[in-house]
Amino acid sequence: MTPSLYLGIDIGSTTAKAVLVDREGEVRARVVQRSGYDFAAAATAVRGAALSAAGVGPESVAMVVSTGYGRRNVAFAEQQRTEILCHARGVHHFYPEALTVVDIGGQDNKVIHLGACGERLGFTMNRKCAAGTGAFIEEIAYRLDLPLAELNRLAESAEGEVTIGSFCTVFSCTEILGMARRGVPIADIIKGVFRSVVKRVAEMDALDGKVVMTGGVVDHNPIVAVMLGEALGRPVVIAPHPQAVGALGAALIARDLMLN
Repeated sequence: MTPSLYLGIDIGSTTAKAVLVDREGEVRARVVQRSGYDFAAAATAVRGAALSAAGVGPESVAMVVSTGYGRRNVAFAEQQRTEILCHARGVHHFYPEALTVVDIGGQDNKVIHLGACGERLGFTMNRKCAAGTGAFIEEIAYRLDLPLAELNRLAESAEGEVTIGSFCTVFSCTEILGMARRGVPIADIIKGVFRSVVKRVAEMDALDGKVVMTGGVVDHNPIVAVMLGEALGRPVVIAPHPQAVGALGAALIARDLMLN
């Protein structure tokens, strides 16, 4: 049997993703799991889950491309690509036009400018501090003893909104705990947290033209896209299955390498 599927593995700091596509670029399987501390084991686990979901074995895969923070831990990948390249390829698959990609990941944020053919015109990354990333949001939820799954609903129910003054995760947590202890409604605090995330992203780079968001933060908290749209004065689009866009891009790059 001739291998006819292409696998993308995205090992992020928080989650590991696998996407399996066929020759036409149609998704045959999509898997998202926690990365844990062992990236190699996480890569093997999501590959196994994706193959099982598609009902095929490893012999059906013609090429594997890995990306993400832990991409070098994927021993079975034939090629590695940066997250910038893979998010760009994944978004261009859905929106073949000039646009700006905003990815909010577990430990970094990215703004990527794409031309009409999907070419990268420039990008900016924020890696120096966890503030404004998924790790920042997780830390706030942990300190307030809130389930992550509840944050979006809480923010949507807020009647007011606090302003987070600090740009440091540690100082922000101290500031937020102080607010909670003074009786500020938790919903207003959470909406303020998301507003601070939006502010950090908007300050990174110019967000020109159509803006498409990817990443786990917007996947679980779509209110972030709504709030970014408010800041920009125009709607912001969330890519389909935004948390797995990088893995999709890696799978499509694998297909491109084999077929072109």
